[in-house]
Amino acid sequence: MNYREHWEQIEKEILSPGACFSSESGGRVRPEEPCPVRTAFQRDRDRILHSKSFRRLKHKTQVFILPGGDHFRTRLTHTLEVAQIARTIARALRLNEDLTEAISLGHDLGHTPFGHAGEDVLSALLPEGFRHNEQSLRVVEILENGRKGLNLTVEVRDGILNHTGKGIPLTLEGQIVKTADRIAYINHDIDDALRAGIIAGEQLPREAVGILGESHSRRINTMVNDMIEESLGQKEIRMSSRVREAMDQMRTFLFENVYVGSSAKEEDEKVRRLITEMFDYYMEDPERLPQEYREGTEPARRRVADYISGMTDSFATRHYMELFVPKGYRNG
Repeated sequence: MNYREHWEQIEKEILSPGACFSSESGGRVRPEEPCPVRTAFQRDRDRILHSKSFRRLKHKTQVFILPGGDHFRTRLTHTLEVAQIARTIARALRLNEDLTEAISLGHDLGHTPFGHAGEDVLSALLPEGFRHNEQSLRVVEILENGRKGLNLTVEVRDGILNHTGKGIPLTLEGQIVKTADRIAYINHDIDDALRAGIIAGEQLPREAVGILGESHSRRINTMVNDMIEESLGQKEIRMSSRVREAMDQMRTFLFENVYVGSSAKEEDEKVRRLITEMFDYYMEDPERLPQEYREGTEPARRRVADYISGMTDSFATRHYMELFVPKGYRNG
């Protein structure tokens, strides 16, 4: 028995019957020899962690475009917060922590530069629309690893695709990530908005604060503990109606006071122009795309969207300057 087989046996002994066991994975699109050391889900986690798309998250916006301080979240720190919250819940429920972590680390790989502002622009430019969860799946299935994809297990790919939207993940681990993502962004976006002076603490919905807590850490603790208590021994991941409603109140507050119309979104029109002009430039002549994006039989608009959506904020800005600003004026 090698180490992987030993760990698979440990999973059977310690995990809940509702857990997704590594040895019972639905497998990969392209069959592979199992790793002698890592389980299937540990292998997926490592493939995501070492991918170029994951590294680029550190220079992609969460909410605040080029914030003035050092402590605002990026897409990478958001991803790590989701992973930590989700792993805590999975461990408490005796579910598969490795699967939970892999889904968490991969869930936002398809996010555009400049956060949801960039996503909205590409969605308007493409007749079929653009959704970051679908692009995250496309990244791991097609675009990474020299357009070979990462060949992840079906459970990880399902969790990535269904981490947002109406779809329900097949596994309890995927369901954890779906709610952990919301717990993370609601709480850290409130924290960042307070830091930026966009909102004040006394503006937060008082009823929700009374249920969830006054501080960032207290609110996360309340939501996590509630999920664990409500989901223990159940066939689905759930929250109590009281805590779920309070969380939804906080989310509504963010949409009304931060995500739409606030000073956090003052740069959105510039983002729209930057992405639109680059999109039009490459659509005018797709042969201008880098070699790896010229290949394939897919429509040009799809390949252009793949290229632009993979850019970081800083690369997109520099590249725009290279394309449209005379060289002598780029640093002026």
